Parts: sequence; C-alpha cells; structure tokens
Amino acid sequence: MRRVLVTGGAGFIGSHFVRLLLAEEPDVSVVNFDCLTYAGNLANLADVSGAPNYKFVRADIRDEKAARELVADADWIVNFAAFTHVDRSTKARAGEFIDTNVYGVYVLLEAARQVNRNARFLQVGTDEVYGDVPYPTFPSESARLEPSSPYSAAKAGGDHIALAFHRTHDMDVLLTRCTNNYGPYQYPEKVIPVFITNALDDEPLPLYDGGTQIRDWLRVEDHCRALLLLLRQGKSGEIYNVGANQNPEVTNRELTAMILRCLKKPESLIKPVTGLRPGHDQRYAVDTQKLRALGWRPQLDLEAGIAKTAEWYAARRDWWEPIKSGEYREYYQKHYGTGASR
Repeated sequence: MRRVLVTGGAGFIGSHFVRLLLAEEPDVSVVNFDCLTYAGNLANLADVSGAPNYKFVRADIRDEKAARELVADADWIVNFAAFTHVDRSTKARAGEFIDTNVYGVYVLLEAARQVNRNARFLQVGTDEVYGDVPYPTFPSESARLEPSSPYSAAKAGGDHIALAFHRTHDMDVLLTRCTNNYGPYQYPEKVIPVFITNALDDEPLPLYDGGTQIRDWLRVEDHCRALLLLLRQGKSGEIYNVGANQNPEVTNRELTAMILRCLKKPESLIKPVTGLRPGHDQRYAVDTQKLRALGWRPQLDLEAGIAKTAEWYAARRDWWEPIKSGEYREYYQKHYGTGASR
C-alpha cells in the first residue's frame, strides 16, 4: 500500500489532489493534514470523507510533534500547506506567511529527516517567485528568483529550505512552481471565483488597471495530474515548472470578458479600479519544456475550462454562498469598498 501524507489537503488545490489520489493511485492510503485556516474547508472533500483509505487530521505543519507523528509512515509527503493570497500578505498579517511558508516547510522536512528520511517530499510552489516576467521571456527552472510580495518571498524561502534538505541531507525532495490555478472549490478571494460568483448575483466585478495584467491560467485538475506524474517519475533534487502556456496570452480584461460570455452577463458589470495593488506583477509566465518532456499536457483550453468552472459555481451555491459572509465579507468590503459581494 502506498501511504501518502497531504498537507493542506482541505484547501483548493490540495483537495483536488486528494481526490485524484483516491481515484487513480492503486492501493493508496491518504492522510489529510490540515489546520483549517479560513481557506481550508472540509466541504471540499465531502464526497470522499467516508472512504476507508482516507483520514483527516487537524493539525498545524508548524507543530513539530504532530509533524513527526504524521510523516513517520508516509511514502510520499506532498506539501500544499501555505498562506497564498498576495493581497493578504501585504497587510498587517504578513508574518503568518513567513511562519507557515518558510518555517512550516522546515518543520516538515526536519521531521522527515528525523523519522522517515527515505520518504519522497514534494514541495508545491508558485511561479510568482520569478517576479514580473517581461514579454516575451519564459523563465526556466534555473532562472533568478525575484519575488515581489511577502507571499512570493515566503514561498521562495520554502523552496530554498526544501532544496537545501536535498543537498545537505541527501533526502528525496523535488519542487514544483505552478502558474495561476482555477477550478471548483477555489476560495472566492481569487479573481476567477470572485468574478464568477459576483456575476451570478449581478454584482460588480472590480477590475484593476484596465485589466492589462497577464496570467497563465491552469485548470487545477491538470495541475494535480502533473504533480502525480512527478511523484511517480520526477527526479530527486529537481525543480519543475507547471503551466498552461496560453498562446496567445490572455489579459485579465480578456479573462473577465470570457467569464461574462460564459454566464451570459453584460460587460456593464465591470467596475474599473484605478491603480495596481502592492506586490502584484504585470506578467507571469514559465517555460514548461522539462515537465512536458515527461508526457504531460493540459487537457482543456482556457475558454472550455472557464465554461466548466462557471457551470460548477452556478450549480453549487450551497458551497460558496455560506463562504461569502462573515470574515470574507468584512475582508471584501475593506478591500473593494461599497457594492461589495455578500
């Protein structure tokens, strides 16, 4: 039996990965290790919560005792646990990003070194560590890191810790850096679920700086398949970029229009917001040749993927409507002002 420890498995990407493991990895046992921050939601895994080979443990990756206990029996350790939102990292709680995204990674790796040094450790990272990427370049895995926000700087720190444990202690560590994900179960503070759910309720879509920024949008299901492939075939000590490589590239303005077309909503819902947010970059892009050489490709183009995602949010108000209240509503109103999402 393959024993897999997934940290942050109640979050957006982690929950999709847990579901993929249970569906496609033969004879697997999955432990979901999550402290359930605001973005962690056990409803993301309600459909598999009763599976006999799935177990949830509520704990924090910064807890050394819990980390040692949970890594001890794992064949694979997949670390999704992280604070991830750029806008939150530029505010007063930026220290939480350092605590979890750097120190938390160290705690997990040190626990594995002490009690299970032969486990394969996959650190799930972000392309934002490369910073603002000028067109038409695509950074490879060896590119210089130039993070712009406390979030991306903390993720870069976690990357360095992970690779250092491979080099210093000869541990089986590999690292990924992925472009922006989208899909079902994404906490509605990120642009695609914010815009879809706002549009469904005929509420404004706050679009910054004319929507000129460029992101490489990857379906979460395609990302998770890349991770599973790398756990099976990736080379220890290596970094792998993961991205859709849209051609032509898509601006946030074009993405917004795509969402509105899918939902048959008017562009009059767009609410222009002047200026750029602190810590945000103009363009993200990565060179994915190394991963694609292993046979991986995205399965849907962006427009088809957005259509499927919009259909899911339209059908699953039971999932997102309870989220868009309480802490979320307070955060949204502070961030976007009046006319805020409920």
